[in-house]
Amino acid sequence: MAYEETTAHSPLLPPKPIPDLAAGEFALFQALVLRESGIHLGAKNRAMLVSRLWKRLRALELNSFSAYYRRVKADPHEMVLMLDCICTNETHFFREPAAFDCLRQRVFPEWIAQADANKRTRTLRVWSAACSTGEEPYSLAMTLLSEFPPSSGWCIEVLGTDLSTKVLARASAGIWPTEKMSDVPVQYQRKFMLKGFGPEKGKIKAAGEVRKAIRFQRMNLTQEPYPVTGPFDLIFCRNVLIYFEWETKIKVVDRLGKLLTPDGYLFLGHAESLHGVADKLQFVAPKVFPAPKVPTARSGALCILQRREKAARD
Repeated sequence: MAYEETTAHSPLLPPKPIPDLAAGEFALFQALVLRESGIHLGAKNRAMLVSRLWKRLRALELNSFSAYYRRVKADPHEMVLMLDCICTNETHFFREPAAFDCLRQRVFPEWIAQADANKRTRTLRVWSAACSTGEEPYSLAMTLLSEFPPSSGWCIEVLGTDLSTKVLARASAGIWPTEKMSDVPVQYQRKFMLKGFGPEKGKIKAAGEVRKAIRFQRMNLTQEPYPVTGPFDLIFCRNVLIYFEWETKIKVVDRLGKLLTPDGYLFLGHAESLHGVADKLQFVAPKVFPAPKVPTARSGALCILQRREKAARD
């Protein structure tokens, strides 16, 4: 039987009420989350924390947030699950298109010229930090494979990392509902995506060529040493620094900069200006490139950095 019968002898029980999160309990979670992820939870995030962690309390049959806090402290696996609940995972394909316009118009021609002059190899290493469910690394891989085809001797390596194991599992699967494809250029859909049929109708799956170019792993940007090996030609770290306190932002940007090649680029999100704090990096495009005639929320301001010694040479 697909559903359990309810009879007069098995009355439905009312759902358990959500326990209160006392100020002292909230302070404990604030400190714990900050230490383990770098994410700062302000007073306005208190209701969000209650709604998201309540799912774990129910799953573990716990009656208070204090009991759950003790469980998290004692169980590393539950710590990971707690952070999965807290992380905000908003993304879509080709998010903030100005970044991809900049790549095609400014960065890619530079790389091609360097390769033609034998000043660089034809291997491109790209890192999508805080990649969420993977739309960003897949967008980068499709773009790079189109502009730098393996048939011309190029090798594309894309790394996607995130703190949340839940979103990384979805990213690794590389399957989305068809409506997610609205921002993917038609030529990319034809070349890099497979349409589902039968029981998979209404779904799209990344084809083998693009999946082969990407690998995913869990990583905390606030904890050293980083479990990745540089250098990278391009690092996307967009829309995550806004969740960090100022000192943490500075440290993360500095660490990312150390993993760039001398000619590499670091792309930050449109809301993540770091003027005056990235002392080892040079701003090369602090505004939209090219600037739109009518700025929009999606175009935003593009923040691109490069190692200072490279910018000084140019």
